[in-house]
Amino acid sequence: MRLKHLASCAMLIAFAAPALRAEYVVLRNGQRLAVTGYQILGDKYHLQMKGGTADVLAEQVLAIEPEEVFTPVPVVEVSKEPFGDLIHAAAKRYSVDADLITSVIAAESNFDPRAISRRNARGLMQLLPSTASHFGVKNIFDPQENIEAGTHYLSDLLALYKNDLALTLAAYNAGPERVQRYGQRVPPYAETILYVRRVKNTYNQRKSGQPPATRKANATPRTAGTGGPEQPTATSTQF
Repeated sequence: MRLKHLASCAMLIAFAAPALRAEYVVLRNGQRLAVTGYQILGDKYHLQMKGGTADVLAEQVLAIEPEEVFTPVPVVEVSKEPFGDLIHAAAKRYSVDADLITSVIAAESNFDPRAISRRNARGLMQLLPSTASHFGVKNIFDPQENIEAGTHYLSDLLALYKNDLALTLAAYNAGPERVQRYGQRVPPYAETILYVRRVKNTYNQRKSGQPPATRKANATPRTAGTGGPEQPTATSTQF
């Protein structure tokens, strides 16, 4: 698709997915495109935008930058969202709150099981091939395998950081070694800081949208009924 037709063509292509992830695709000609998601398909970026989609040659993309303001989305019960049954099964198996898993998937892939990031993270929970291999994944794009492995990884991180949600999400995004490098704190990377905020905002929104009794039972990111709401620790960066 020719670049000069990008904006007009994008508006003509129907696109129904909700806007959860907001980023800017910066083109070499200086144009900045606000996108809600993207995939790398061969030598092109397939962009998801409000009102449509568009393809751009990879050589025309200079950078992809996070957008600091994310539009809140309506809270939808896990059971009514895509892959709800798989999310609930993984939540039960690994004692991780289903709303947290859903919030991570929303931020990572916008529920696109074929999503591929520029760092080669793949699938619903954006697993790196090495991480997927570690957890025994055979097909990284299979929703069940991807959710199982991603939830297992979240469970391990929650245990490692004693249920500190900010550190857990920072490690999921940037890697545990970077959290350790910065003294068990959220690394000072703009992408990681925005990621932690985005997932926590979505997670808190989901919890606040539930009836009071349900909120009390599922207040922590791990198994329901484990106590009161998440408490900040001395080592965590507050968001």
